[in-house]
Formats: sequence, C-alpha cells, structure tokens
Amino acid sequence: MQLKRVVVTGLGALTPIGNNIEEYWDALISGKSGSAPITYYDTEKFKVKFACELKNYSTEDYFDRKEGRKLDRFAQYALISSDEAILDSKLDLEKVDKFRVGVIWGAGIGGLETFQNEVMNFANGDGTPRFNPFFIPKMIADIAPGNISIKHGFMGPNYTTVSACASSANAMIDALNYIRLGHCDVIVTGGSEAAVTIAGMGGFGAMHALSTRNESPETASRPFDATRDGFVLGEGAGALVLEEYEHAIARGAKIYAEVAGGGMSSDAYHMTAPHPDGIGVVRVMENCLRDAGLSIEDVDAINTHGTSTPLGDVAELKAITKVFGEHAKNININSTKSMTGHLLGAAGAIEAIASILAMEHGIVPPTINHTTVDENIDPNLNLTLNKAQKRDVRVAMSNTFGFGGHNACVVFKKLD
Repeated sequence: MQLKRVVVTGLGALTPIGNNIEEYWDALISGKSGSAPITYYDTEKFKVKFACELKNYSTEDYFDRKEGRKLDRFAQYALISSDEAILDSKLDLEKVDKFRVGVIWGAGIGGLETFQNEVMNFANGDGTPRFNPFFIPKMIADIAPGNISIKHGFMGPNYTTVSACASSANAMIDALNYIRLGHCDVIVTGGSEAAVTIAGMGGFGAMHALSTRNESPETASRPFDATRDGFVLGEGAGALVLEEYEHAIARGAKIYAEVAGGGMSSDAYHMTAPHPDGIGVVRVMENCLRDAGLSIEDVDAINTHGTSTPLGDVAELKAITKVFGEHAKNININSTKSMTGHLLGAAGAIEAIASILAMEHGIVPPTINHTTVDENIDPNLNLTLNKAQKRDVRVAMSNTFGFGGHNACVVFKKLD
C-alpha cells in the first residue's frame, strides 16, 4: 500500500528555558542555561543541589485549585504544552473527525512526585492505609494522554510509550506510523516529565549519573567537553501536532516540516551504559535514514542525545562518524541538553522541536559550556560550540536514547 505523508502543523513547549515555543526558541539561539539551585525541596543533605527546573511556573496560573490537585506536575505539563500545540495548529475542533484524532504521549517515569509523597505520608503515619483517592490516576504514566483526549474529545488511539529517555521519540514514531497507515488524520504527540523530586534526584544521584558541579550549576551540563561529569536533570514537556499531508493541505494549515521517517534499535548491552562502540546507535540512524528514503549526504543537522556523560557522548559521536563518513564533517552537530538539561521522557519531543525550528529559522542552536577539548572526540566534527550558527537546514535528525539500551531516531525535512 502507498504510505501517506505526515507533516507537523503545531508545536508547544514548556521547558526550563522557556514556557512557550517563542521563549524556548529565543533561549536556545541565545545559549541560555536553565540549570540553577533546586527550589522544590531542601537540598542540604543531597550531594547534587541543582537541576533544570521550570521558571516562573505556578499550577494556579493554568488550572483552578480543584483541577490542579488532581494532576501530577507531569500531567499538568502535558496539558499545557499540548494546548499550545493544538492552538498553534489552528485545528477546527468543531469540524475535525475526533474518531480520527489520537494522542500518543511519552513519559519515562510518570507521576513520581505523587508516588513519593503518598508513600512517604503512609510511612510517616501509624500504619493505617490513608491514601488520596487520586493517588493512582495522578501517578500512572498513561494519564497524560488520557487527560488530553478527555479535554478535547479526541477518540482515536490513546496511550503512553515508556522507553526511559527515548519515550517521546518512540511516541512520535508511533504517531507517524498510525497516520502513514491511514488509521488517523491527526495525532497529538510528545512527552512530559517531572522528576526533579527528592526521589528522582536521590535515585539518579545514587547511580552517579548526575553532574556534581554545585559551585557552577549553569555550566554543569557540558556535552562533548573533556571535563563533563554527568547530566543535569530537567523537567517540562514538548508537544507536536502530526497530521496527514492531504488533510493539512485541505484545511490550509501552516506546515512546519515533513516527518520523513523514524528508526529504532536496541543496544542489548547494559542496563544503563551505552555500548562503547555505539553499535545500536549506528543501527538506529541507519534504520531512520532507510525508513525516510534519505541518503547520508541529505542530512544537514543532528541534535544528538548528548547528555554530558563521559561514555555516552563519545559513543554517539563515534557512531555518527561511522554512519556518515566524510560527510559527518559537513553536519552541524549539537546538544540542546547543554541548555535544557535532560528531560528524560520529554527529551525527544523538545529536541525534535528544536530541530524543526532550526529548519524554519535557518539557525542551529549551540552546544554551550564547552571549554576543554576531549582528545577522544574527532576535532573535525562541527559540534556548534558555544554560539548558534546560521545554516540552511533542509534535513534534520534528532537522536534519543534510554536506559535499557532503547534507541530512537526521528528525521524531519523541509516540505518539497
């Protein structure tokens, strides 16, 4: 059968460097860091005292008190970013066939704060099981797309993908394929996460996965730098409206880009560490290009997974060099996690949005905080260091990998 074409017609973002798409993009191209001391709880006894929290965010600004109490922060973020994307798409919700509109969302953890608080309250009590009746529906990861569909009446496919930090990239790939195969006309997709909590920071800290640069949190996320020492945990959400091409054209929609293809693979190597030779990463990029029908020479920019970990950054760049060969030197490679931190299950969505906006504006956001060359990294690669670079980007790739060896890659192209 002939696969249908899929395009992006709406964007929404709630990030540590901007609470909407315009703020997010302005911060990206100006090289703004979202890392700062944690304000959510007392960090005195914690080894890591900083993260990429949302700024100037209050539940009361978006939800009434009753509604807000029923929603974990990760679900709040999902609703806010998806509302922006739907509004941006200019979908006529009175005319669209809601049985052909779905919501496929990504979350690596879900309602961690809700789970943490309920269990701590029980542990601090007298053993009587007093739990909030909204405990389970606030916590479960699939409640985010459920709430989006309930709010707008979307009755197409509705579920959450969970693949650690690759979750929202997998959600986008699923959305792409549902529309390609003719099952839907429109899917709201993306991801959200709210793991900057006592349990989240404590857990990742115990793994020695986080940067401990407490004296300079704004420079702690430093992908590709020789002195990098771990990632910075972030929170927020990114949302995209994906739409069948003819459906979008028929209603005169603004089209940001075409979703050319997606690829997936597994490292099958270790619970948390990447394969040192990047075997799974090589395969996921090859799978993505094959799915999109593109050659290596077509790719102009790659937003890497680039978490600022000693092993991961080198393995990914080795894989890029293996896949793209000499053409790798011609690609603008960057890591926007240097600014946003690592949004876990939302990372793929906000980084896909960064890739799409780079195409639209002809500017590749920088990899900030780079001061020291890593001898293990090919010096011929253009890592877009410290300053945004103007470039006509016609094809942009976004890599996202997760604990457990989950690899996902999505590629976008300017509409012909």
